[in-house]
Amino acid sequence: MEHLLNPRVKDIEISGIRTFSNLVSSYEDVVSLTIGQPDFYTPHHVKTAAKAAIDENFTSYTHNAGFLELRQAIQHYIKKKVNLEYDAESEIIVTTGASQAIDAAFRTILTEGDEVILPGPVYPGYEPIIRMCGAMPVHIDTTNAGFKLNAKLIEDALTEKTKCVVLPYPSNPTGVTLSEEELKEIAQLLEGKDIFILSDEIYSELTFDRPHHSIASFLKEQTIVINGLSKSHSMTGWRIGFLFASAPIAKHVLKVHQYNVSCASAVSQKAALEAVTNGVDDALIMREQYKKRLDYVYDRLISMGLPVIKPSGAFYIFPSIESFGMSSFDFCMELLESTRLAVVPGSAFSPLGEGYVRLSYAYSLETLKEGLDRLEQFVLEKRSIHSLD
Repeated sequence: MEHLLNPRVKDIEISGIRTFSNLVSSYEDVVSLTIGQPDFYTPHHVKTAAKAAIDENFTSYTHNAGFLELRQAIQHYIKKKVNLEYDAESEIIVTTGASQAIDAAFRTILTEGDEVILPGPVYPGYEPIIRMCGAMPVHIDTTNAGFKLNAKLIEDALTEKTKCVVLPYPSNPTGVTLSEEELKEIAQLLEGKDIFILSDEIYSELTFDRPHHSIASFLKEQTIVINGLSKSHSMTGWRIGFLFASAPIAKHVLKVHQYNVSCASAVSQKAALEAVTNGVDDALIMREQYKKRLDYVYDRLISMGLPVIKPSGAFYIFPSIESFGMSSFDFCMELLESTRLAVVPGSAFSPLGEGYVRLSYAYSLETLKEGLDRLEQFVLEKRSIHSLD
């Protein structure tokens, strides 16, 4: 019966991140720096709110967009954090994680033959959804632009088929983000054009050098903002995302969301209410720790002679391994087999990620030290072999 399946589904692949991390599970004594999973527990007060919701039998369907009290709290939360103004009743949708928000957004705006501009390298979760919508991803090489998608690169890639530009900043896998001025230049380029912007801001609470800015502050009517609590509050398994869009867009996204999942988990919504009210600053402690880890990892990579751009957000770093003359997959496999250290091949983030590897520093300093000791051992051995050749 497989031949009867939707060919668009048959043609897509499981995420390269997950493929490699699953492969790692067959090895023993592995230090894995592969998954972007915060090593902090969900804050205690958030878990307590969820337990109370169960005891109070708050376990039925909510409004499709999320119960109103939560949306009102999110309205205040996004205003405080990013200075964006969205109406709780018509412009905010609570989703089953940021991934489902992205899916609902793309299925609302994309039609057959549309083009979607993506920075490359980029998180692999966008392309399969774009293709399943019958649209075409257009990856723009940002490797010579500090991994940043800028107005000039976008302008050069625009065609009459361009329907959407994706701005996933802070970035997975590179950790870079865009300044307010860079976002303003992109907004000026796209303003008034029949082009949507999907701004994935799930790491907005994890920025180190400057406050996060959203392009929606310049171009709300064309922008769909994706956010949530997975990274900011270490709530990955709770599956709570937020989608923000002007009312004429949001009312149609809500239809897709409704027929997809009806509503986000009611218990998780109660936990989210606690997170965005009494846990507004929960991310600060985690952010301080990530910054310390980043500084440590960056210094170690530089001391190894691995070229790398220092991230300004998220918890990933993307060093170049091009000098070793190996594909990123072969590099990672040999690293895994010889030292039992797992990192993600850059090729998992589009062909433009070839020549790089991604390390997640959402791990303890002890784990990071052990992992980087193994990486340094591998790098020294490879260079020693190369010098003998």
